[in-house]
Amino acid sequence: MHDRFARSEWFRNDRFGLFMHWGAYAVPARGEWVRSYEHIGTDDYQQYVDAFRPDSFDADAWADAAARAGMKYAVLTAKHHDGFCLFDSELTDYSTMHNGFGVDVVAEFLRAFRARGIRVGLYYSLVDWHHPDFPVAGDPYHPDRDKPTAEGIDGHEPDFDRYLDYLHGQVRELCTNYGDLDLLWFDFSYGDLKGEAWRATELVRMVRELQPNVLIDNRLEGSGGEKGSIITAHPSEYAGDFASPEQVIPVRGLADETGEPIPWEACITLNNHWGYHAFDHDWKPAKLVVRTLVECVSKGGNLLLNVGPDARGRFPEKAVEILREVGDWLADNGESVYGAGAAELPKPEWGRYTERDGTIYAHVLEERVGPVALDEIDQESIASVRLVRDGAALGMAKAWMAEGNPGLALVPIGPDEAFSYPLPDPVDTVLAITRRSAPEG
Repeated sequence: MHDRFARSEWFRNDRFGLFMHWGAYAVPARGEWVRSYEHIGTDDYQQYVDAFRPDSFDADAWADAAARAGMKYAVLTAKHHDGFCLFDSELTDYSTMHNGFGVDVVAEFLRAFRARGIRVGLYYSLVDWHHPDFPVAGDPYHPDRDKPTAEGIDGHEPDFDRYLDYLHGQVRELCTNYGDLDLLWFDFSYGDLKGEAWRATELVRMVRELQPNVLIDNRLEGSGGEKGSIITAHPSEYAGDFASPEQVIPVRGLADETGEPIPWEACITLNNHWGYHAFDHDWKPAKLVVRTLVECVSKGGNLLLNVGPDARGRFPEKAVEILREVGDWLADNGESVYGAGAAELPKPEWGRYTERDGTIYAHVLEERVGPVALDEIDQESIASVRLVRDGAALGMAKAWMAEGNPGLALVPIGPDEAFSYPLPDPVDTVLAITRRSAPEG
């Protein structure tokens, strides 16, 4: 992998992270875009800001849930598009420090997650629907876009340069006041508001000076499915350290224009919303989460899984239950995920392959008739096969079972090679395949 991605080594090792979208929008409980979708003006939104005083906020409980789930890094929304800040900023009083709650949520988040050895990142919205100098006219998402006073909030004429000074100033605060950060997650760019419209080169140079080891996503150039110049041979200075596809898994992973893999992370919601939504009960089961994580790793990527805490500061009970189940699977099979990546083998019909330090991991997702055929792996090249979750050694079926395809490796998952058995783990049965060393010559 190119030297420009050297700082992301830990990121490509850890593979599984927690995203948390939280803010005043948890009070109306209809998702983080409620202001835009329902055209809620600043004055009408104030009732939710005033009510955002979460009596059950406990960053340690969040961190415990993440650690229990096997997550290795976490990213919290320091400020989302509504402009309401979860940190102590000298540039605004529109924050949890001044709305009656009186807590620096970012500081508490960082303390709790660092204490558990979980790497930490902060999300910062480039967009701000509260700031009077963020442009309204012509913006397709601003809550006030259809009002007669759309030239500005309450008739104020926006000064975008003044807004950019504010944006850069708040990023400076986050990079200065909270110790070493592992990630900065900018969001989002669209239309004419991308790249140098944000004074992106200046912004990134400041960040690199203050936080030389921090990873930056690619959304100063684009959002969601847009990869920007990170995939080119000559990326911009603000191209980012990893790509960030949203709510979708790339078909074949991501690579630059030469075919060289690049770091990437799929950000996926646990239900269908980023911010808390009281009526969204379409939770992704643990089985799907595990298989999505494995799919990402098998394609050289990460999974950043989102949970939106409620207005009282709690993870929804169903989310905690799912995270616990995912953590149980990772406790048994984590060696096939952490530090692993794509194997140089075609995708098998029964599941996926990952690889770590020369060990191939077969993720068997579909029940088979008879032994599992290890596609594209010659039996003579295999030194041993074991079931990862308990370390049990597995044998190889006799050659007669591979009639018509000599050399095909066949692994029975029960005591009799001629019988068919249920998978030991219906979520994902993982086999570790150690290959023989090539003879020296």
